Amino acid sequence: MNTWWVFGNVAALLVLVGILFYMQRRHVSFSKRVFAGLGLGIALGVGLHLLYGAESETLGRSVEWFNIIGTGYVRFLQMIVMPLVFISILAAFTKVTTGKNFGKTAALILGTLIGTTAIAAAIGIISASGFGLDASDIVQGSAETERGLAMEQQSADVADRSLPQQITELIPSNPFLDLTGARPTSTIGVVIFAAFLGVAYLGIARKEPETAGMIKKGIDAIYALVMRVVKLILRLTPYGILAIMARTVATSDFGAIVNLGKFVLASYVALIAMFAVHLIIVALNGLNPVTYVKKTAETLLFAFTSRSSAGALPLNIKTQTDRLGIPDATANFAGSFGLSIGQNGCAGVYPAMLAVMIAPSVGINPLEPGFIATLILITAISSFGVAGVGGGATFAAILVLSAMNLPVALAGVLISVEPLIDMGRTALNVSGSMTASVTAASANKELDRDVFNGSLEAQPIDA
Repeated sequence: MNTWWVFGNVAALLVLVGILFYMQRRHVSFSKRVFAGLGLGIALGVGLHLLYGAESETLGRSVEWFNIIGTGYVRFLQMIVMPLVFISILAAFTKVTTGKNFGKTAALILGTLIGTTAIAAAIGIISASGFGLDASDIVQGSAETERGLAMEQQSADVADRSLPQQITELIPSNPFLDLTGARPTSTIGVVIFAAFLGVAYLGIARKEPETAGMIKKGIDAIYALVMRVVKLILRLTPYGILAIMARTVATSDFGAIVNLGKFVLASYVALIAMFAVHLIIVALNGLNPVTYVKKTAETLLFAFTSRSSAGALPLNIKTQTDRLGIPDATANFAGSFGLSIGQNGCAGVYPAMLAVMIAPSVGINPLEPGFIATLILITAISSFGVAGVGGGATFAAILVLSAMNLPVALAGVLISVEPLIDMGRTALNVSGSMTASVTAASANKELDRDVFNGSLEAQPIDA
């Protein structure tokens, strides 16, 4: 390894960072800077890949430095997730309408998330069957075998917990532990805790208005502080996307992608088809799907590059409130629930496709109506508690495959293309939470259609 080459690679990244910084100083719009970061990152990644190859030690050391910007940015976002979820939902209860519509809003959001996950599972089944995917056709190397064994061990651990136990674990026993994000379902735990505090506030407001007024002032002050931190972090988005894409492209195994091209293509056909379903739902709410795509493009792009639904949460909520015209309460409920429940990509499309791929290897016909109906039902139910960070799709797949009595180890065959597929899955997860939010806000007649149809240039989310 040549240290000077590493230095040169880092210098190249910093030059591109400087270009984005210059664009920011020249007041180039946030959207253009985000897409510029994407393009520059891809270009740098391709150049490094051609120069060194994906397994180069020099590239590995360079990526470690790239991660200061890329991974560092994602960690900043994850840092603010729990405080944002907690204070946003609590602050939402200070608005009178939240107390009246809380039950209906939560039911609509959960119903949409779970319902769309069932649809996503059906689309995954159709895509996998249409492309004739069969896990037994793939030659497994040491990496695939090792991944399969690890998933088998995880499956054994999961099998020790029944579905009622898994649902019970959503309830927080120690909300302060959940504020640290210590559990896979910590986000839902924080939502529940904040909702209880919010309901308690409504009770105080009825009986002790003066005390409630003081509480409200404190909540509003903390909310303003947290949102200011969110805005500061979001300004770093173009730089984070630049570094993340450079790393992703430079270290991708293009040979494996070519060899497993049918699996990658089938996955993206299913993901795009499910995104089309989201657009149909938006249209059924009387909104323009094209406008929805334009308003959410940057957030979905970040989710795509970062592969983190949790990391995308601050951007998700800001997009919903500032561009889609969704009330704070609804945006926060949908964004937060969407991190652990009903993830259309990771908990819907992916496990259903794996089940169809693996079924023939054990003599099961995946096109039998009974198998399909059971798979869709199990996939929808198992979508509870899927973590919105790396590994959520694996956990969902283990749950579904174990429940369907299919060999979990064969799921390891896609390890080499997992990052590429995970990018699309994560973007679909985030879109699913936004679609649920639009549906709930529209049904409650709380959607500000003037904001939704307003000029994109007048709605910067990094200001």
